[in-house]
Amino acid sequence: MKFSKIKSYAKLNLSLNVIKKIPKKLHAIESLVTFINFYDLIYVREIKALKHKIKFVGKFSKNISKNNTINNLLNLLDRKKLLKGKKFEIKIIKNIPQKSGMGGGSMNASSIAKFFLTRKIINLSKKNINNILKSVGSDVPLGMNLKNTIMLKTGKLHVKEKKLGLYTLIVKPNFGCSTKAIYSKTKAQTKAKYNNPKASFFSIKNVINSNNDLEQTAFKLNPKLKNIKLFLSSLPNAMCVRMTGSGSSMVAYYQSKKKALKGLGLFKKKYKNYWCIVSKTV
Repeated sequence: MKFSKIKSYAKLNLSLNVIKKIPKKLHAIESLVTFINFYDLIYVREIKALKHKIKFVGKFSKNISKNNTINNLLNLLDRKKLLKGKKFEIKIIKNIPQKSGMGGGSMNASSIAKFFLTRKIINLSKKNINNILKSVGSDVPLGMNLKNTIMLKTGKLHVKEKKLGLYTLIVKPNFGCSTKAIYSKTKAQTKAKYNNPKASFFSIKNVINSNNDLEQTAFKLNPKLKNIKLFLSSLPNAMCVRMTGSGSSMVAYYQSKKKALKGLGLFKKKYKNYWCIVSKTV
């Protein structure tokens, strides 16, 4: 059987507000999420075997744990007998850096779940598939719809049709951030802002005026991140600069590709060994 090819797009947090810390549970957060035209490539095919075969290749494929989102998703679907005994070979070309805050692993899992649903390999309601995906990772359900999304403090998602049309300069230093460590040390608490899903939260003005409550903790643990943000903020025509997720990627937002590419050139001159790309929101 031939492989089917899937594009697994990276996500960016335009904002991230920590609402409260819940003992022994995940933090209650709200976030504005968008996606960019940058992705991992996933190849999937059904095989005659006793076990699934999962292989990671590419620049950012090293040291991926066996306890990864794809393996966890398949194990969960198997336990619930939703794959009806079918086994799959899955090859993932990792273009999205690990520990970057761009949701590479989470979006991989949701992309495969979406493929299974589209091909009618599994048959589940939206509510049931979302419950399964939440068991794999709290942000995994985001990847089921590649549109601007408001994540409410309750965990519910509101998809917005409006496109941003922004260009992004994304840079990742040669270190990652531990999501667990950053959340555990974050004391910031913000009053919920996104209670009215009909409001224009994805306006350029609101994006510029938003924040990521995890930044200050990330800066304390990794002071180089603050320097990167300061440098990106000093570049001409950068509308705003914000860390995505728990980092370590920092994102400068622009209104044209030309301006973003100029920023890329200036960044490369100062930080020669850091990974960086220009991409557009989808």
